[in-house]
Amino acid sequence: MQPLRLLLPALIPSWNFFDVIAPSPRVEYALLGAETAPPEDWREFRPRPARVSLVTMARRLLWNPQWNESLFLVSCAERLIDQPTDHSEAEILSRIAADLAGDPDAPPWLAFRLTFVRREGEALIREVLFQSAPRRREALVR
Repeated sequence: MQPLRLLLPALIPSWNFFDVIAPSPRVEYALLGAETAPPEDWREFRPRPARVSLVTMARRLLWNPQWNESLFLVSCAERLIDQPTDHSEAEILSRIAADLAGDPDAPPWLAFRLTFVRREGEALIREVLFQSAPRRREALVR
């Protein structure tokens, strides 16, 4: 009976799973030509597609490792905002650098920031909550 009691919460999740429902931080990155260059061209990391076909949605129910990794990054971003650690920052930087590793001509320095986007009336307000120091991309790829 004890194993069933331990397994039941995993089989039938509770709606009280989340402590707080709040917007997730967005991860944005900038590539820099030098360590001291100011980051200007911020891009969203792994933006969500505007549309997903039914076939793609069905396939993602069974296999979607990139989405799992993106959820991990959101978790790291939330931890970085609540309780900053070098580990969370390093995880985000290394995953961005790995995605960008296929472009050898890209600038060598990488920085990221965490933003919250909220709507106030018709305007979108972007609030920067964290910004990393620039790091060399080649040193980040595992």
